[in-house]
Amino acid sequence: MPEFNPQTLDALRQPLETGEVTVARANHHITYPARVQLVAAMNPCRCGGGAGQCRRGPRCASEYQGRLSGPLLDRIDLQLDVPAVTAADLALPPPHEGTAEVAARVQAAREMQADRCPVLNAVMDQATLERVALPDAPGQALLSKAATALALSARGYHRTLRVARTIADLDGGGGVRRPHVAEALSFRRIWASAQAPPVVRDATVS
Repeated sequence: MPEFNPQTLDALRQPLETGEVTVARANHHITYPARVQLVAAMNPCRCGGGAGQCRRGPRCASEYQGRLSGPLLDRIDLQLDVPAVTAADLALPPPHEGTAEVAARVQAAREMQADRCPVLNAVMDQATLERVALPDAPGQALLSKAATALALSARGYHRTLRVARTIADLDGGGGVRRPHVAEALSFRRIWASAQAPPVVRDATVS
């Protein structure tokens, strides 16, 4: 992803936020629907090695990851670190849950969302989100604490709620609980280019 021009990447901010893109030319402009699913990948640094293996040290990762703006990253709900596969990993048995089982859970979760609201969790309005994704008391306490410790924006706060609601749906429905909030928060990673925030002291959040 960082190999693209930063201005080009920032052009994704509008469609990711509103599901629309506006093209302006001279005295005319037109808006097109642009609800997309963005899937992107990047190395931790230009060298590709990451921590402990980079030839240039931490500055390489900071400069490389700095090509992605904070507002763009704030609109990406799921951010995962994928470590290198080791020989020991290749010898592990297959996962207990296969693709077909996961697909069935996803379909069931989508049906729950359709029964609950005319739109999916990703696009419901804020008032509806706050009604259907209200966490239990321990979950709300964790989210409030993490919002301060991780310096979450208002957008990041509500996107965390959306992810937690979806995790709860994948877990069989019911209310949003503390483990769902903790898992949703684990997907909002800390970037090398950002100033490290205080640690959230909770064993359920990595």
